[in-house]
Amino acid sequence: MKSKISYSLRLAFENIALPPFNDILVLTRQSPYGKIGIMGSLNLLQPDHFEIIEVENDLVEALVINKRILKRIPAAKVVEILQESVFPYIVKGEIVKVDFTLKMHYDSIDLNMEEHES
Repeated sequence: MKSKISYSLRLAFENIALPPFNDILVLTRQSPYGKIGIMGSLNLLQPDHFEIIEVENDLVEALVINKRILKRIPAAKVVEILQESVFPYIVKGEIVKVDFTLKMHYDSIDLNMEEHES
């Protein structure tokens, strides 16, 4: 009796954007790509969209942050948030993509309108 060989294939695909992140990259020490190489690549894809922030940390070397985030919140505050919420979960040698969604809300806005006469 001959053996019957069967094959199966699982295929998935999706549309991607370049660069493959929008908000923040955490570059750890000994990551496969250095901060200069990453910034050079990003500047080719999207010139002047990202800023590199040096970090004084035993594990993390630098952050690559979208400049639109830095227009709304200071870099020091971003670093503080990431130190508390992200850095404890990363491993040396990794490059970590962080989705950083910032929404601004106002409690009330005074329109300071004069009464309209009919």
